Amino acid sequence: MSKSETENTPLNVRLDKWLWAARFFKTRAIARDMVQSGKVHYNGQRAKPSRTVEHGAMIKVPTGWDIREIRVLGLSDKRLGAALAQALFEETEESVKKREENQAARKLNAFHSPKPDHRPDKKQRRQIIKFKQQ
Repeated sequence: MSKSETENTPLNVRLDKWLWAARFFKTRAIARDMVQSGKVHYNGQRAKPSRTVEHGAMIKVPTGWDIREIRVLGLSDKRLGAALAQALFEETEESVKKREENQAARKLNAFHSPKPDHRPDKKQRRQIIKFKQQ
């Protein structure tokens, strides 16, 4: 094959390899496990790690407490620097808005109940047990 033919052929990149290259996961093994366990959705459906990524595809990726919805803009099978990796995708406006709302709620402790100042003493424990048995 000549050089011009290789430049025109589309790059076939596996989903797990693309997620690793776009720096969503630290290792390919973690990316593969996340895809296999069904946490990553490709165009609204569960996918296998060997799924070929295409331009314009929508991918849902869990990151920490949130789920990011991204659109594929570029393909790469090599792990790039952070700035170049961010050029491979764009996050949807709804996803950004939802992540910011969740972050604000976490700051207000809306997701977590307040922690008590101390453990209940013997009398309080008896009252709790009595209450639960009613």
